[in-house]
Amino acid sequence: MVKQELRDLEKKMTHSVEHFRKSLSKLRTGRANINIFEDIKVDYYGAKTPINQVATLAIPDPTLITVKPYDSSMIEDIEKSIRAADLGLNPINEGEILKVPIPPLDEERRKEIAKRIGGMMEEEKTALRNMRRDSKEMIEEMEKEKEITEDDKYWGYDKLQELLDKFYQKVEDMAKAKEKEILGM
Repeated sequence: MVKQELRDLEKKMTHSVEHFRKSLSKLRTGRANINIFEDIKVDYYGAKTPINQVATLAIPDPTLITVKPYDSSMIEDIEKSIRAADLGLNPINEGEILKVPIPPLDEERRKEIAKRIGGMMEEEKTALRNMRRDSKEMIEEMEKEKEITEDDKYWGYDKLQELLDKFYQKVEDMAKAKEKEILGM
């Protein structure tokens, strides 16, 4: 029973860390990255639709993203959505295609993003600790109900801590790598 709880916890933590990785990939680094558009929605005939479902996104060079709408009448709506996303990007409308230059980050903006990464890392660590706490409570409940022995409980506690340490390390490594990318070290 404890092993099943540990497997469930590992799945939850894996899912949470994957979400953290995706969140990091959306941060603007000064280089073209299509992931920064992942959360942008465009009003497409009354429905909020992800930008990648109404246009083709491409990276012709490291400082430029092109957006080619499937329906050319959508170009102005897409342009408004990109501007409204508050990414600090100014698309250039060339009729059939939008060119979105990715400006280099200044030092102040780099430090601001690095600080944000630290905050995101702490939030992820808190989420992981909460998951561990919930599993610990489940194990305590199993012992209280005489479903497991006291030895099983303490073995489970040790394994919970090992899982937490393993996922903490993953989160810290991801955050450090992204910070290094942002700060240009």
